Amino acid sequence: MTQTLPPEIREALDAHTTVTLAYADEGGPQACAVLYAVAEGPGAPSGTSAAGPAALDDVSGRPGPVRAPVLVFVTSAATRHGRALLAGDTRVAFTAQRDGQEWTALTGLQGRGVCRLLRGADRAAAWRAYSARFPYVEGTERLRQAMERAELWELHPDWIRLIDNAKGFGHKSEWVRTDP
Repeated sequence: MTQTLPPEIREALDAHTTVTLAYADEGGPQACAVLYAVAEGPGAPSGTSAAGPAALDDVSGRPGPVRAPVLVFVTSAATRHGRALLAGDTRVAFTAQRDGQEWTALTGLQGRGVCRLLRGADRAAAWRAYSARFPYVEGTERLRQAMERAELWELHPDWIRLIDNAKGFGHKSEWVRTDP
């Protein structure tokens, strides 16, 4: 069973648009920044998308909890990080935060997970979440065509920590995936 994602972590995922992925390959550790959207994942209620949780609880009919976030991003398999991710079930670490924050209000995410390349129906579903998050991609024909040819990946986090100094210095909220 997947532990319920704390709402403040989901809000932070929705508030940011860029993650810095850290990975290691034969050349050693490296990091890259990619734009991401939050999409449905295993255990996530139907209706959860880049626009935020929209699922209804089966019993009450009220908004239900969000579980198992999945981050989708575009990057070329020809890049160093793309080649490393193609190795299959590549473990990564990631962060997301705004630039220029004061330390007293610093907020950001740290996490770990596994990336995989998407194909077929999985890619189509993730593309809907990505283009909903970044509608300008579909607004320019040249960009849309380029993005349609690009590889789309998903990051399945298994641990996420939110740091929120506005709630007290070093305040943390964590989520851990507990399913296989």
